[in-house]
Amino acid sequence: MATWARFGLSLQKLFRRSWSLRNISLQWSVRSGVVGCVIAGFIRHHYEARWTVLYPTVLAEDTKREETPAPPVSMRRVRFHQFASVTYEQESYMTPRDFLYSVMLEGVDRKLQKKPLTKAEMEKMLTVASKAKPGNHLFRGIGDNGLISYTEYLFLLTILTKPHTGFHIAFQMLDVDGNEQVDKKEFEKVCDSDEPSTSLQAFFFGRRGQNKLQYREFYRFMEDLQAEVQEMEFLQFSRGMGSMLREDFADWLLHFTNEEDNEAYLENMRRRIPAGESITFEEFKAFCLFTNNLDDFALSMKMIAESNRPIGMAEFKRAVKIATGQELSENVLDTVFKLFDLDGDNCLSHMEFIGVMKDRVLRGLRVQSQQGVSGFWKCVKREMLKGAQEALSHRGSPF
Repeated sequence: MATWARFGLSLQKLFRRSWSLRNISLQWSVRSGVVGCVIAGFIRHHYEARWTVLYPTVLAEDTKREETPAPPVSMRRVRFHQFASVTYEQESYMTPRDFLYSVMLEGVDRKLQKKPLTKAEMEKMLTVASKAKPGNHLFRGIGDNGLISYTEYLFLLTILTKPHTGFHIAFQMLDVDGNEQVDKKEFEKVCDSDEPSTSLQAFFFGRRGQNKLQYREFYRFMEDLQAEVQEMEFLQFSRGMGSMLREDFADWLLHFTNEEDNEAYLENMRRRIPAGESITFEEFKAFCLFTNNLDDFALSMKMIAESNRPIGMAEFKRAVKIATGQELSENVLDTVFKLFDLDGDNCLSHMEFIGVMKDRVLRGLRVQSQQGVSGFWKCVKREMLKGAQEALSHRGSPF
């Protein structure tokens, strides 16, 4: 859409050269933006199967002849290939370092091509993973000496968003025969994997796939992975310090989100949050535990909202306690309220807050770009305003 917006600006310049009368230049500035968007909207309308606008009857026969377009690539697959740094047998793989980067960074500026691995290098990676010790430094310890497939990437993303109460459910999904342990074949079946062995499989089941995965080992792996990512994110936003400034915590909250109100939230932070106050790692971990229990929290918030009670700090704190069994510190609660309370009434709009938090927890992968008719008309409106503003700035008010 940005390309067609630039095309609209080009038309605007053309109209300026062709029309010298001052009182009509504003009209053509506005029209140029509209023309660019109309053409862009028409082309997207014509070629994207996701649009649901009805074609005129006279074109019905032509649309039947069009080939069905290929399904769009998922955002998760795009992100996987963006961060994956190695290939084996022409298949892309992440390293553990790549995975950590993918959940911490919004993008990567890869200056080198993906490294093709030899069989010897792949075998060495599996040996490293099979000898790795459990702990919350597992992925950092293996670093670039490991392989993670796309299906395992999806599995790991799911782990990061699971509350502790969901760990056993996740294990039962892997335990196909219900004998309270998982073997390599069960893992491959659930993950729908027909790929070569990976580092995760070598860690769980040994170099030759001879071991069984017990629930207590699986629970520890999930807990350790969440703790490792939380520690990495805390160090990222605290800039390696032992505590995080409240404004840095606010930046972390809004990281990966795509809300139109983000600028308003940040302005709230600048006006209302005192400088120099900080949040500890323990407070940060407690909030991360809360974000993994958003569904239970949302249910509590909905019940409060339906009773026509405002959602103040006391109600928010009680809902967090119900959802997680733990309490958030006054420091964290005060930061959240001052950030998201846009009208200053010490109450939150729970729907907006939960929407922002879900984007944060899912690291932006829930956010969809604007499409369809509503997105098209938003573009039209935006380009009209741009054209009018530019004409006014160059020529002054026509009135």
